[in-house]
Amino acid sequence: MGWQTAKPLPRGVHVAGEYHDVPTSRLRFLADVTAADAFGQRLATQTIFDATLKLISEAQGFLLVDYFLFNDDGGPSTREQPAPLRPLSTQVREALLERRKADPSLPILVVVDPINVYYVPELTPELASLQAAGIDVVVTNLNPLRDSNAMYSALWRLGFKWWLTPRNGGTLPNPLDGASQPVSLGAYARLLNLKANHRKVALTRDAEGRLRGIVGSANPHDASSAHSNVALEAFGPALQPLLDSEIALARMSGWQGEMPPPLATPDATPVPGDTTSRLASLTEGAILEALLDRLHAAGRGSSIDVAMFYLTQRDVIEALVAAARRGAAVRVLLDPNKDAFGYEKSGLPNRPMVSELLAASDGAVRVRWYRTHGEQFHSKIVIVRDEIRMWMTLGSANLTRRNLMDYNLEANLAVETPVESALAREVQQWFDVLWNNRAQQGIEYTADAETYADPSQGRYWLYRLMEGSGLSTF
Repeated sequence: MGWQTAKPLPRGVHVAGEYHDVPTSRLRFLADVTAADAFGQRLATQTIFDATLKLISEAQGFLLVDYFLFNDDGGPSTREQPAPLRPLSTQVREALLERRKADPSLPILVVVDPINVYYVPELTPELASLQAAGIDVVVTNLNPLRDSNAMYSALWRLGFKWWLTPRNGGTLPNPLDGASQPVSLGAYARLLNLKANHRKVALTRDAEGRLRGIVGSANPHDASSAHSNVALEAFGPALQPLLDSEIALARMSGWQGEMPPPLATPDATPVPGDTTSRLASLTEGAILEALLDRLHAAGRGSSIDVAMFYLTQRDVIEALVAAARRGAAVRVLLDPNKDAFGYEKSGLPNRPMVSELLAASDGAVRVRWYRTHGEQFHSKIVIVRDEIRMWMTLGSANLTRRNLMDYNLEANLAVETPVESALAREVQQWFDVLWNNRAQQGIEYTADAETYADPSQGRYWLYRLMEGSGLSTF
C-alpha cells in the first residue's frame, strides 16, 4: 500500500515549465459566469467554449484536446438542473469532425478520463464516431498513477480487480446520467479508486506556427455547461512542456501516433503600448510548489485573491493564514458545495474549512460564498498581487490534496504580468465584480461568510479525515 502511494511518477507528471516572455496581448482571460437576479432569473455569460470552438476550427499543424468530462450526460439527477443546458459535448465533437473533414491529414488526438466510457474497454458511440472519422481517441490509463485512496485501492488491487471487471450494462445507477443505462458493479469498483485525469486542455498551432492553447477549469460536459469557470488562452513556447506532457501520457495509455516536432518560431514582437508578461506551464505537484512560493512571499502591501471550487490542502490553508498575519489582504471566494447536478450536497469540505480559516486568522482572511442555483462555482484561480506585478495560476486544479500532491492529473498555467497591463486589470475586475456584487443588473453574485460557514467540530474532523485518507471525491 505504501509503495503505491509514493511510487515514481510516470513521465509527463509533475511538470514545472520554465517562464517565457510573451506579449500580454497574446494572453486572453476567459470566464463563464452564471448567476441569478432578484426574481430568480438565471443570467449566464459564456466565453470559454466559444473560444475553444474557434481554436478547433483554426487549428494548424496538429490538434490535441484532453478533458476530464467529455460527454452529453445530463447528470445523476435532472429534477432541478439549471435549464437550458448547453450541448457542449456535441458542439465540440461536431467541431472536431468538421476540422477532420476540412483537413484529413491534420493529426487530431482526443484524450479523456475513463469515467467517460464507464471504465469499460469499448468507446461510447459518441467517442467511437470520432475514431471512425480518423481521429485518435485515447482513454487515459490511470493505473501508473499513485493511489490517493490507499486503503480502498489496496483491497481493489489484491481482490476486487480480478473478479469485478467493468462491463457494458449492469444494474446500478449511472453515475453520470440518471436517465441513461445502468452500469456494472465492476465500474463502481474501479471508480472508487478515485483516480482521474482531471485536465482541461486544448492545444494546437496558429497560422504563424506558434503554439496556441486554452487551459482552464471547464469541461465539454452538458451537465456542467451552466457552471461558472475560468480559462486562459495563450500562445508561445511556454506551452511546449504541457504539450510534451500530454503526448507522454497518451503514450502511457497506448497511443502510438505521431505529432509534428516543435517549431523554432520566435514569439510575436510586442506592438507599441503592449506590455511583456511571463508564462509557464505547471502540472500536478508543480502547481503546489509554485503557489506556495508566491504565498510565502506575500505580506504587507500584497493581496491574495482565491476563487475556488474546493479548498482543503493543509499547506495552502496555513500559507493563507500566515500571509494574512503578515499583513497581506486575503480574500477567498468559494463554492458552498450545495449543488451537484440536481442533488443537494452536504457542504463538505468548504463549509467547515471556512470556519477553521476564519478562526485561525482571527478574521483577517475574508471569505465570501458564490450564490449557486443548481450549478456550481467551478472556477480555479489564485491571484497574488503587489504594487508592481500580478501573478496568477489557473486551470484544472482545486486546492486539495488529490489535485496538488501528484495523485490526479492536473494542468494549470501561471502568468506574471505588470499590474497596469490590460490582462491584470481584466482579471482583477472580474474578481472584484463578483466579490462586491457590482453588476448593473443588480445581481448578487456572492454572500457573506456567515451564510454557509459550519462551525461543527464533528463535520470539521470528518472533512479532515476524508481529505487525509483520500476517502472523498475532493
